[in-house]
Amino acid sequence: MALPPPDPQFVLRGTSAAVHTLHFSCGGPEPDAPLLFSGSENGFIHVWNLKTHRVDTALDGHGRKSVCFVETMGGKDWLLSQGRDQRICLWDLAEGRTSVTDSVFTEHVGFCRCSLLQVAQGRWLMAMAARSLEEVQILELPSKTSVCTLKPEVGAKLGMPMCLKLWQLSCGSQPVLLAGYEDGSVVLWNVSTGKALSRLTCHQEPVMSLDFDSEKAKGISGSSEKVLSIWSLNEQQNLQVYKTHELVNAGISDITIRPDKKILATAGWDHRIRIFGWKKLKPLAVLDYHTATVHCVSFSDHSSPPDRLLAAGSKDQRISVWSIYAQT
Repeated sequence: MALPPPDPQFVLRGTSAAVHTLHFSCGGPEPDAPLLFSGSENGFIHVWNLKTHRVDTALDGHGRKSVCFVETMGGKDWLLSQGRDQRICLWDLAEGRTSVTDSVFTEHVGFCRCSLLQVAQGRWLMAMAARSLEEVQILELPSKTSVCTLKPEVGAKLGMPMCLKLWQLSCGSQPVLLAGYEDGSVVLWNVSTGKALSRLTCHQEPVMSLDFDSEKAKGISGSSEKVLSIWSLNEQQNLQVYKTHELVNAGISDITIRPDKKILATAGWDHRIRIFGWKKLKPLAVLDYHTATVHCVSFSDHSSPPDRLLAAGSKDQRISVWSIYAQT
């Protein structure tokens, strides 16, 4: 008999606005407290101490416009955030500082979150939706040098990029980008040449979120439909549909595969978080706590498996934190 779904281990309240993005930083040496960063609709980034379950710091750098992406860069001292004020900000949080040291103006007004990939010590690539509606721009950080602009072929009506995922097979290999578009397709781009390698139409509606497992060369995407699409990448760099999974209710805001590649979580418009086994997409649990759309899900980067957590942020202004390791 299936185990009943667990309750949240704890709930974080106090953002005073819908929560749109989450990012854990738990891998630091003791006595560093594990942290959770959250970005809210009111423009604030909250830094949560996961030992006290309280806010350590509240960062205000996006003109009270919604924050849609936060990620640390090489430890807890540097944070990248993206807001609907069309700015991507780099924060210096070392020694208690809370200052924006640099920023990039995106000129894009959509909801597409940027994607970050560390390619060398102190060097990152960042993909972001560009000024022209269908384009994606790749920058190198911290120099902000433009690497390339990815433009669809003439006549290809992809619409706006909706979600991005930079990745590389191994350190030193060529970085590539997976982008989900408004027309329901996923495109694989070679960042070095700026050319599209493969395109796959896997949804009837805009692709809202995707994640990719480079070890298995397999990815997953969700949209406003009642379908999760699982697709694979063959040795010729062609994307192909692997299988689809019918959902009970329509609408997926976010998808994330746990770092150990064993399970994945989806954030649903139906207020629920769904957990699946990644190997066969077997449904494992439905976490039913929130009272409004779940906007984002994130797995923690604790080095010890039993410590690992799942966090979900919702329109109901709450962040639920779950310990689901024992169930998987």
